[in-house]
Amino acid sequence: MPLLFVAKVVRMKSIFITITVFILTGSIFAQEQPIDSLEGNKVVLDEVFVSAIRVTKESPVTFSNLTKDEIAPRNLGQDIPILMNFLPSVVTTSDAGAGIGYTSIRVRGSDATRVNVTINGIPYNDPESQGTFWVNMPDFSSSTQSLQLQRGVGTSTNGAGAFGASLNVLTDGFSEEAFAQIASSIGSFNTLKNSVKFSTGLLNDHVEIAGRLSRITSDGYIDRASSDLDSYFLQGTYKSDKTLLKALIFGGHEVTYQAWYGTPLARINNDAAGVEEFIVNNGLSDAEAENLRNSDRRYNYYTYENEVDNYKQNHAQLLWNQNLNKNWSSNLAFHYTRGRGYFEQFKVGEDFETYGITPINVDGEDVNTTDIIRRRWLDNHFYGTTFSANYSNDKINLIIGGAWNKYEGAHYGEVIWAEFANNINYGDLYYDDDSIKTDFSIYTKANYKLNQQWSVYGDLQLRTVGYKANGEDTGIVDDTFTFFNPKAGVTFDLNKNNNFYLSYAIANREPNRNDYENGNPKPERLGDLELGWRYVSPKVQLNTNIYYMKYKDQLVLTGELNDVGAPLRANVGDSYRLGLEIDANISLGEHFAIRPNITLSQNKNKDFLFQRDGVVQNLGDTEISFSPSVVAGGAFAYMPKDNLQLALLGKFVGEQYMGNIDAEGSKLDSYSQFDFNVQYEINTNSFIKSIVLSGLVNNIFNEKYISNGYFFTFDDTWSNPGVTTTIEGAGYYPQAGTNFLLGATINF
Repeated sequence: MPLLFVAKVVRMKSIFITITVFILTGSIFAQEQPIDSLEGNKVVLDEVFVSAIRVTKESPVTFSNLTKDEIAPRNLGQDIPILMNFLPSVVTTSDAGAGIGYTSIRVRGSDATRVNVTINGIPYNDPESQGTFWVNMPDFSSSTQSLQLQRGVGTSTNGAGAFGASLNVLTDGFSEEAFAQIASSIGSFNTLKNSVKFSTGLLNDHVEIAGRLSRITSDGYIDRASSDLDSYFLQGTYKSDKTLLKALIFGGHEVTYQAWYGTPLARINNDAAGVEEFIVNNGLSDAEAENLRNSDRRYNYYTYENEVDNYKQNHAQLLWNQNLNKNWSSNLAFHYTRGRGYFEQFKVGEDFETYGITPINVDGEDVNTTDIIRRRWLDNHFYGTTFSANYSNDKINLIIGGAWNKYEGAHYGEVIWAEFANNINYGDLYYDDDSIKTDFSIYTKANYKLNQQWSVYGDLQLRTVGYKANGEDTGIVDDTFTFFNPKAGVTFDLNKNNNFYLSYAIANREPNRNDYENGNPKPERLGDLELGWRYVSPKVQLNTNIYYMKYKDQLVLTGELNDVGAPLRANVGDSYRLGLEIDANISLGEHFAIRPNITLSQNKNKDFLFQRDGVVQNLGDTEISFSPSVVAGGAFAYMPKDNLQLALLGKFVGEQYMGNIDAEGSKLDSYSQFDFNVQYEINTNSFIKSIVLSGLVNNIFNEKYISNGYFFTFDDTWSNPGVTTTIEGAGYYPQAGTNFLLGATINF
């Protein structure tokens, strides 16, 4: 397929802005890196725990690495997705508008449910929703050694299939030297972060104990969208010549005020007439209308004082790596995750029947509705094992591995207050259902060197998934899926500087819980073709690749949300993503570095059908929702001294649709964002080893932009009897203007 799509997807304004960003900015890169470090070949001992699912430049897989040192200057309280914002093909979102609280990531237009996330090789995505809730692990970046983002299908990994990317997180490695650290940061919207870390260093050359405690609070940019977050991380390590054993417990407790209902466009644009029209069209109460009139682009629909999500999640991992001889090694891990929490809602005019409340008579009139306060609970357990064996010599690197995991979830709701009720007690449940999901997979993959230039890669995975649910919304579900996911590729090293690769991978994926609630979903299938070129020299590293991702029955975001703010998806038949990705790292002398990246893509549903005004229409090829055709970014870094680093970071995201029908009312405008980051280290010769001062100014040009939203349609059959009229609606998540974070870290 020719690349003529570039001319179609880029308008003149987009071309100018994109080229400007591409030339002048790049992802933060404080200093020239060794080639092996950039490409991921430099393996530290702790990386054996993720070696089975990570890749290097010897593999025909498109990937980016991000290390602790690269994260540190901006690690001032924002979540991991926001810290990844400047990687290629990445778009990030934040409900509260400032990167703290509920945040998410999209890669190549694929949402978080399609990004497979593992921590030390252990699945992190919620098994039922398939989403990744970073808010449950606040400040986890402070315990992250490195992460690798594989775009496309990538290599076989544990957990749900990757349909857009795989994100592999490696937690802190052990420290040979004892240390202690105190870090604090403050910022806009009353943001405050405090954390303490320690390590005993290696005791008797074998044992280390390390840990972290963190607390983050923020009011958020959106009104009342506050976050109150606590987290912990504790690990014990045993090391010998052939054995590495780690035991970890970590987790968090989050209380976040809800902001998922978004802001009307009229309020964002400060359109008084539009606000009044919105009030009438949506039948807002007097109190709701006044809240809307008196707000600005920070508007939050919710005003009930305890409209919060309150959730705790605790993780335990036991990791064991054993070197059996010079060729063979093995990894074995056991894990357990316990999650429990609720979100509380104030609901107006709810039907008695929904909650099992007996109708009552008030002043001679029958009453069948009432205002209530409800809590909807999720109480779950997730446990299992992952395992792999690795054989390696000069010719071949062979890995055989797999995983078995089980999820048990209890969903129930309780009414804690009702204006009218005569047969309900505190703690009574108005729904109570359970779900069970099992996931077993086994894979074998090998990279074989034919000679000094050619290598071939093969990867075969068999995955079996069983899902049972009995919810009123899901109906009775008892499904079993068996997926075969083959991958193959070839790598050609032209010389020490130039590396080429070609790969094709097939992935299959099961529906999630919300898909069952939204209809009768089918599993998805993806074929991913990747063609890439890597150029590596001491001063310049360049990665270029073309991808073609062809889907069958892709579950794309419809743009709609369910009644608890979760995005809805639907099968769309045939669809595809075709794109060109370029990223580079260029050292300009000893003090300057630039690392730009750009993605140009076409993302299409083929022959999309939509019912408008009661008539089914074939809209032809339409844009896939939330899939901008241009994404560019990076940073320009200046390091005048070894202890001083400055960087200008930039991001451009082209226009995108929030639905799949190319409706103007569903369009998000393109936007650009620039941040300024500085870090200064003061080295001392005392009890305090160093003091690191950091500053981050986000959105320095005060751009009024929107990174996310939702879109819906419904048929009006009552305004004009006998006539069906399709009505459109939308909500938006405006992001903060210029804001700052300042931090200090004291190292002992």
